[in-house]
This record gives sequence, C-alpha cells and structure tokens, in this order.
Amino acid sequence: MSAAHGHGHGEHAGNKRVALLISVLALILAFAETLGKGAQTGALAYNIEASNLWAFFQAKTIRQTVLRTAAEEVEAASPSDAQKKQAAKWKETAQRYQSEPETGEGREQLTARAKEAEKKRDRSMAAYHHYEVASAAVQIAIVLASASIIAEIVALAWVGAALGVLGVVFCVIGFFFPSAVHLF
Repeated sequence: MSAAHGHGHGEHAGNKRVALLISVLALILAFAETLGKGAQTGALAYNIEASNLWAFFQAKTIRQTVLRTAAEEVEAASPSDAQKKQAAKWKETAQRYQSEPETGEGREQLTARAKEAEKKRDRSMAAYHHYEVASAAVQIAIVLASASIIAEIVALAWVGAALGVLGVVFCVIGFFFPSAVHLF
C-alpha cells in the first residue's frame, strides 16, 4: 500500500510541475500576444503615416509642376513686366515646394519623413512576425504540456518546455532585434 501511495505522491508532484510549466507558458503567451498586437498596430500606424506623407509629396509635386509650367508659358509669350514678376514669384514658390526645412513640408523633407515612417513600419512588421512565431510555439508548448499529464509521457512536457524557451527567444528577437532574423 505504501508503494501505491508513493507512486501517487510522485505523480502528484510531477503534475504540479507540469501545471506550473503551463502557467509560465500561459504568461509567455500573454506577453507574446500583447507585444504582437502592439507591433501590428504600430505597423499599421506607420503605414498610414507613410501613405499620407507620400500623398502630400505627390500634391506638392503637382503644385510645383503647375507653377513651373505656368511660369514657362508666361515667359514664352513676350510677357509684360507684371507678368515677369508673377512668373518669378511662381518659380520661387515652386522652388520652395522642393525644400522647406523650416516647416519640414518640402518635397525633400517629405521624402525623408516618409522613408523613415516606412523603416519604422518594416521594423514593426518584422517584430510582429517574430511575436507570432513565439505565440505559435508557446501555444503548441501548452498543448504538449497538457497532453503530458493525460498521456503520462514526461517527454511531452520537456518538448513543451523547449518550445516555451523558443517562444521566449522569439519574443526577445522581436523586441530587440526584429530585423536580425528573417523567416518569411
């Protein structure tokens, strides 16, 4: 009877360890999911910002082209002094559209800002993908750890623990080095 009692006690302790493992895995999963949603939201926001900046760039380009064309037409038609002054103002405005460092709204500045938003978007998307891999690894780990209790196969708990560690690794990569590893 004591042998059966001893067997049950050891099994109970093993189940407690697996239950603790599952709890830790669930915590890791919560972090991976939260970080993933944050990265996904950031990527969307940066994509919108880049699109808006490129649209503004395009509008500036159209305005610049219209002003340059108007100035060239006036200059080609034997203009009066007033028309020459107007053409000069249009050219000046067209040049200002090219670069406005004081406002950051010249075409050159808009290009730089849009490219920076695209870099941030790409970094957020890379992080998001790593968090998704982490989340998948931890979800599988939880299933395996749970199955180890039912099937009484300790190896499943060990594989689950290893997948949990892999999930942590991908969370760290996503947080600190999202562009270092390319899986997809």
